[in-house]
Amino acid sequence: MLILGIDDAGRGPVIGPMILAGCLINSSLEDEFRKIGVKDSKKILPKKREILAETIKEKSVTFEITLTFPNEITSKNKEGTNLNTIEAIKTAEIINRINKGFEKIMVYVDCPSPNIKKWQTEVESYIENKENLEIHCEHKADVNHVACSAASILAKTTRDREIEKIKEEIGIDFGSGYPSDPLTCKFLKENSEKHKDKGIFRETWSTWKTACSDKKQKGLGEF
Repeated sequence: MLILGIDDAGRGPVIGPMILAGCLINSSLEDEFRKIGVKDSKKILPKKREILAETIKEKSVTFEITLTFPNEITSKNKEGTNLNTIEAIKTAEIINRINKGFEKIMVYVDCPSPNIKKWQTEVESYIENKENLEIHCEHKADVNHVACSAASILAKTTRDREIEKIKEEIGIDFGSGYPSDPLTCKFLKENSEKHKDKGIFRETWSTWKTACSDKKQKGLGEF
């Protein structure tokens, strides 16, 4: 049996892209992946994740990775498309790319929405051919299904590399890019205006708006 796992990395950050990855494996590969330590990427150290990612790419039937950059997220948000819908579209995009010529695929998707049924229906509305698919959207799918764990590793390692690219480009270590990271918050307060045209910020995020607002207020107060 073929199993397709799909998971994301970088839904919540104010800096950098959101990554979705899909990993198609044969069910006979599940035990092997477990033995080498394939599990939820958040529970694996970065160096180990990188090693596992290469093994996953080598041994999986196929895989797909999509990158949704901040400018696209900001643009769609301003048009009224929220992040859950963006992720539903990207999830379907991965399924459509992978679902070529296979007889039967069991699909497990790590669901970002509290309303699993509604979100799955939205995902399915963007899928081109569902006849050979059995789709399951679940919370904690990246913990419960090895294919999703593999996808989470591919997504996380891709996100990590993209963040490093941004840091190298601007020459500043801003941490993880998440609003809860003190280093990220410090960077936003000091550099949100300076780097706002580089396309690295999700400008519809309240964290970014607040940082820019604080920066402008401080600037006015200095005169």
